Amino acid sequence: NCFQHWIHGGQIYLYSDPHFSDDEMKYLRHNYIGDEEQIKRINQKIGKYDTIIFLGDIGNLECIKKIRGYKVLIMGNHDTGETKYHEYFDEVYSGPLMISKKILLSHEPINIPDFIINIHGHDHTGIEKIDNKNNLNLCAEHIDYTPVSLKELIKNGLLSNITDIHRTTS
Repeated sequence: NCFQHWIHGGQIYLYSDPHFSDDEMKYLRHNYIGDEEQIKRINQKIGKYDTIIFLGDIGNLECIKKIRGYKVLIMGNHDTGETKYHEYFDEVYSGPLMISKKILLSHEPINIPDFIINIHGHDHTGIEKIDNKNNLNLCAEHIDYTPVSLKELIKNGLLSNITDIHRTTS
C-alpha cells in the first residue's frame, strides 16, 4: 500500500492553509493567530507517529521543521517550486490525491461526482461546503487551527451521504 507510512503507529490528521508568516492573513482571518500559536495548536494534536497532511499554502517553510509527525504536502496555489518542499516534507504531491475509492484530497475545491468526497482548503470565506454536499473545507481558521483526525471524520459520518460508484453509474 502506497500510504502505509501514514498509519505507522499513529493517526492521520488533515490541515490546510497555515500561511505561516503571511502578514496578509491578519486581515483575511477573523480569528487570526501567529505562527508560534498555530504551531503549538498543531503539535498539541500531532504525535511523533502521527501523519499530518497539509492541503497547501504553507508559507514560511521553516515553521514546518517545528511540527511533529510524518508530514505530507498536497501543494496549493501559493506553493511554488516543488523540489524545495522535499527538504521539509516526507511526501509532496503537486496535485489532487485519491486516498481511497471515496476520498479525494486537494488544495482547491473540486466539483466532483456524488460518489467521492473532496477534502480541501483554499476557501477563506467561511463556507464549509460548496456547490454540493461532497466538499469539506479544512482551512486553518475554519477548524480553530487544530488538525482534524481523518478517523474521527469517518467515524462521525463523513462518508454516510456518499453513494457507491456502482449505484451512481448503474
